[in-house]
Amino acid sequence: MAGRVRVNSHVAVIGESADPEQDKIEVDGRRLANKPIKTYIALYKPRGYVTTMSDELGRKSVHELTEGIRARLFPVGRLDMDSEGLLLMTNDGEWANRIAHPRHEVEKTYLVTVEGDPREAVVKMSKGMDILDENGEVEFTAAPARAMVKDVFETSARITVTIKEGHNRQVRKMCEACGLKVKRLVRIAIGPLTVQGIKPGSFRHLTEDEIKDLANPPKPRNRGNRRR
Repeated sequence: MAGRVRVNSHVAVIGESADPEQDKIEVDGRRLANKPIKTYIALYKPRGYVTTMSDELGRKSVHELTEGIRARLFPVGRLDMDSEGLLLMTNDGEWANRIAHPRHEVEKTYLVTVEGDPREAVVKMSKGMDILDENGEVEFTAAPARAMVKDVFETSARITVTIKEGHNRQVRKMCEACGLKVKRLVRIAIGPLTVQGIKPGSFRHLTEDEIKDLANPPKPRNRGNRRR
């Protein structure tokens, strides 16, 4: 049995440790496949960072905030450079697809500080709305959102908007289409997971329960079958 296992081209000895992600491990001359350890984190993306692992324009990216993690992570969905808040990152493609794809209806909640009267805006958002591009053509149709006025100040207000889609800059475009000027946009929750307790620019690893709950959101109740 001696000499059958080699680590990084040298014969392994009893008690020697090896990293299956980083080290070259061979048994009887055949290399074992390196299986990456699945990693899941919740990051508070600060404003001014792009949601990519590299940027050809030299802008700050979320990759810089995860340099202490050995796994090769990628963002789940997007959060534009001018926005901040909760961003999930992983190296598990199947799990990421369950979170990001609209058909799985994982809710995303935003706290938006706006200028303008939000009362009519939240009613319009709650009914669903067409978003037009710069040529006046329909860019996309936003499904009914759960929108509420949270605070009203002298010159601004804060609203919460919950959506199940992921169109590019969707919440910003919905606000602008309703005549509101966005001053700050923070994603505060994805499904049952909130950004609470995570400081801007930092992250934490998800628990096993959080990983399962995010991938298996509760099904909406079918109100149409209620007895009257």
